[in-house]
Amino acid sequence: MIDHRPDVFYGTTILAVRKGGQVCVGGDGQVTMNNMILKATAKKVRRLHEGRVLAGFAGATADAMTLFEKLEGKLQEHGGNLTRAAVELAKDWRTDRYLRRLEAFLIAADRDSTLLLSGNGDVLEPDEGAIAIGSGGGFALAAAKALMDRDDLTAEAVTRRSLEIAASICIFTNTNFLIEKL
Repeated sequence: MIDHRPDVFYGTTILAVRKGGQVCVGGDGQVTMNNMILKATAKKVRRLHEGRVLAGFAGATADAMTLFEKLEGKLQEHGGNLTRAAVELAKDWRTDRYLRRLEAFLIAADRDSTLLLSGNGDVLEPDEGAIAIGSGGGFALAAAKALMDRDDLTAEAVTRRSLEIAASICIFTNTNFLIEKL
């Protein structure tokens, strides 16, 4: 179980969907502090390792930027092997005194794997084709699971519709989506 501290805010929605040979990672653009919206167009999803890895974050922005940099370094170190890079990052994140204080979650995906990384040392691959994080993550994940069986929807369409549903329920999620696909 991922330990959520009440003094740390996890508001956002990041969703990864794998379907039909395509993987998408999408997220909203809202940044909040307490009950105030500070920014509506943040980019919480990035392409890493020459565009071959997609990653999205929930949590403290500066911490997430640090983790993106660390993941990029691990990808370089391990020849682009996402699983190996994620495991090594999770080990460092859990044991390094500085990294252990970072408050964020990452979802990372490449053509073969979709992974959730946490500061508890978790590297989790979903059993099904979707995984989500953030305050609206449960809503987006439920919607994605309901939409996955529809033959008329691509991974990108499932991602977009699921994020729309999450944004209609979660007050910390807006409809300024950034969706990247491989």
